[in-house]
Amino acid sequence: MRTASLVAFLSAAFVITPAPTRAQSKALPAATISAAEIQALTGPRKPNTLPNIRVVDAGGHHVGVGVLYRAEGQTQNTAVHFKVSEVYHVMNGSGTLVTGGTVVNPKTRAVDSVEVTREDGPGVTGTAIQGGVNHELKEGDVIVIPAGTPHWFSKINGSISYLVIRIDPSQLIALQ
Repeated sequence: MRTASLVAFLSAAFVITPAPTRAQSKALPAATISAAEIQALTGPRKPNTLPNIRVVDAGGHHVGVGVLYRAEGQTQNTAVHFKVSEVYHVMNGSGTLVTGGTVVNPKTRAVDSVEVTREDGPGVTGTAIQGGVNHELKEGDVIVIPAGTPHWFSKINGSISYLVIRIDPSQLIALQ
C-alpha cells in the first residue's frame, strides 16, 4: 500500500511540476543572413574565405549556412561528412549530383583541417563515386544529404551555385 501511495505521489509531482524548457531559460538569439550576403557568394570563392557565412548555436546543435559555387571543368571531389547532414537549395545553374555508392580513392580528412573544423566536420574525400544515384538538379531544386552519405557533382552544366544548410548535432563545426 505504501509503495502504491509513493508511486501515486511521485507521478502527481511530475505532472504538476513542469520540466524546464528553453523558453523558461535565456533564449538564443536568432541569426539573420541577408540576401546581399548570400548573393555576394554566388560566384567563385575569393581566396581565404569559407563557404559558411554563419554557424550558430541552435540549442544543442550547430547550424551552418553557406553558399557553394562549382564550375564546369573544375575538379569536383567526392565528400562524405560523418556527422553533418546537408540541405542544398540550387540558386543558379544545374548539374548532376551523385549520392550513395562507394567513394573512389577515399582519403580521411585531417582532424585539424579547415574543412573539418570550420566547414563540414570529419569525413572522407575522394575522386569519384562508383554506383550511387544520379540527381539532375536545377535552379529551385532542394536535396537533403544525410550524414554519412557520399555525394559528388559528376557533371556541371556551365556552373552551379547553391545555398547549403549544415546540421551539426555534435557541435563539431566552430561557431562563426
